Amino acid sequence: MATAVAEDDALWAAVADPTRRRVLDALLERGEATTTTLAEGLPVTRQAVAKHLAVLNRVGLVAGRRRGREVRYAVRPERLDDAAEAMARVAAQWDGRLARIKRLAESVQAEAESISNTDKGDSNDRSQDRHS
Repeated sequence: MATAVAEDDALWAAVADPTRRRVLDALLERGEATTTTLAEGLPVTRQAVAKHLAVLNRVGLVAGRRRGREVRYAVRPERLDDAAEAMARVAAQWDGRLARIKRLAESVQAEAESISNTDKGDSNDRSQDRHS
């Protein structure tokens, strides 16, 4: 269980960075690419792209394959599916939490309105007593 949590944490950390998401988008669009090719379409250096690819590789979202002197990177679709499922699980958990918060807020609001209406009734009773 602790290993799965650590893997999820590493995955979230990897995709939290907007540049890494752009690298993933570029790889999905191109199919595969070198660090140099990716850097041409991003506002970062080739070295920065290489570092981002290393992070994505560590969590299994991309894989590099050597072709001669080049390393060509591609997205690992099965791991991307795992990442999407992990994100969907977290989204469902948050939906549940937010639904509980909404129910609690509605309950507090209903109680406050009930108290307010009771106070108005008491106030009207006192006002009528004074005028009688």
